[in-house]
Amino acid sequence: MNPILIRPANPADEPAIRACAKAAYGPYIAAIGRPPAPMVADFTAQIAARQVHVATDRDGAFLGYVVFFPDGTAMHLEAVAVTPEAAGRGVGKLLIKFCEDEARRTGLSAVQLYTNQKMVANLSIYPHLGFTETGRRSEDGFDRVYFEKALT
Repeated sequence: MNPILIRPANPADEPAIRACAKAAYGPYIAAIGRPPAPMVADFTAQIAARQVHVATDRDGAFLGYVVFFPDGTAMHLEAVAVTPEAAGRGVGKLLIKFCEDEARRTGLSAVQLYTNQKMVANLSIYPHLGFTETGRRSEDGFDRVYFEKALT
């Protein structure tokens, strides 16, 4: 099996990142009533700020991406998405683990994230990965569920 590699995103990755976000988050538009926040993100600015990493196979084929940045004593996991072709291969879990490893490497004590309340699959995936629900609230017109994973 072709290994999965993770590297910082560069400007040439932006179209693949945008297409991946559309494929991953697009199915939620009807339930939420508008495009989820990751679909309208300023990927150009996030890439320039070195907040985006991409997963590729050994041949350079794009598999997915993750957006994260430090926020106080925690790493904020802004978005993670995998192409439909790479779904089920553990790419998403690997990208989240990469975020956790970077948080540890930089001395942060936790990873925090939120997901939309209507993204029901995420509500079970994150606890399975060791995240604990910390709250629910409406922000920017979205009903969000907040999670945190303490790092040891």
